[in-house]
Order: sequence, then C-alpha cells, then structure tokens
Amino acid sequence: MRGLNGAAGPAPVRAHQGGIDGVSITREEIEQFLYYEARLMDSHRVEEWEALWTDDGVYWVPCGHDDDPQHAVGIIYADRAGLARRVGRMKSKAMYTQDPRSTVSRIIGNVELEVEGDNAATVYSTFNATEFKRRGHESWMITWAGRCEHRLRRIDGEWKIAYKKVLLVNSDGEIPALGILV
Repeated sequence: MRGLNGAAGPAPVRAHQGGIDGVSITREEIEQFLYYEARLMDSHRVEEWEALWTDDGVYWVPCGHDDDPQHAVGIIYADRAGLARRVGRMKSKAMYTQDPRSTVSRIIGNVELEVEGDNAATVYSTFNATEFKRRGHESWMITWAGRCEHRLRRIDGEWKIAYKKVLLVNSDGEIPALGILV
C-alpha cells in the first residue's frame, strides 16, 4: 500500500462486522464522518466544520505534491489559529470570491482506513467537488478534485480532525481562487 506521498505503508485495514480487525472503529462510522464533513463544507456551515477539529489540528493543501509544509509555499497551510481566521473571513464579506456564495456539491469515494488503536485512524479518500459561481449575469462551474488524508481522533466519543492534507489534482498548475473548503 502506498500513502498519499507514494511511500510504502501498511496494507489497508479490512472492515469486519462489529468493527475493524477486532477494533471498535467501523468503516461505516468513518465514512459517515467524511460525508458529514462534506455536507458542512458544501452548505457553508463553516463554524460547525471548524468545531470538527482538534485544538492542535493542521489543514494543509500543498502547492505541488508533498513538499515539506515548513519549507515550501502551500495553497493553504493553517494550524488551529489559522483555521479560525479562515472561518472568520469566510463568514464575513472579506472573502470576495464567495460574494455571492457558491453552490457546491461533492462526492467522497475510495475510502481506505488505517486504524491506530480504538480512538485514532488515518483515512485516505478521493473527492470531486463541483462549484457553481454567479457574478451578475455571468455564471460558471469549477471542478475541484483530489485525494485527502485525514488523521482522526475520537475525543469524548466524537471524531475530530487532527490533520487534513488535500492534494488537488491540479495543485502544481494554475488554479482559480480557492474560496471554498476542500
């Protein structure tokens, strides 16, 4: 099995009835979490999306593929404080790319799990999001697609995002202003 950066990794964990390889994490609950996150992002419920993150969460959308975020420019690199600032801009009129707000619909697929005990998992998935934008009498659609790596932790019975990396398929090319959550 290869991770998002192409490095060899452990084989994907197989789902079994009642859990994954005897662990109390089910594929269904992880997939439902990803679908819930997608619904929050698509419906611009940014405060609820922000609440899905751990206090030490990191959100990274690299420019190119798998550069070190500490030594390379990224499309987005935000720690928890950066996430709060981004959400604040998205709620205000300061994010001109979302005035008026886009309509977004996304599909999540190819979900793979690596379980790390009863309360943690790394999840790999793909997504395809269609964004419809309107400005005056003009309208257009943008397709955003890529692969995600989520590192999830169960805290007080709820799943939280500790790390999310999004590799856009066109991340090393020209991209339009990214005014939605990916």
